[in-house]
Amino acid sequence: MNEQIIITTMNDLPGYEVEEVYGEVFGLTVRARNVGSQIGASLKSLIGGELKGMTKMLAEGRLHAQQRLVEEAQAKGANAVIAFRFDTSELGTTWTEICAYGTAVRVRRV
Repeated sequence: MNEQIIITTMNDLPGYEVEEVYGEVFGLTVRARNVGSQIGASLKSLIGGELKGMTKMLAEGRLHAQQRLVEEAQAKGANAVIAFRFDTSELGTTWTEICAYGTAVRVRRV
């Protein structure tokens, strides 16, 4: 399916009517930091500043999680995801879980 998915953090979509609700959809990825970035992050935390490697890893993780959410929504027949959110949590000392979630719906322009 090549149809564009509309994604919004709102619970509704102005200018559209929800025709059908397909339910929750998720996109999940788990990222592991390498030992070098762990050491660099520890040193950087002493002096302060942005952890650019970590920022890049999380940004890429969010993108992958969102892509997986879109694939799941399309597989259900949705053309939009409402109430879209990200959730991030640490698993152990080196893994980060990134979850994109929302409600898959079919909408039509009114």
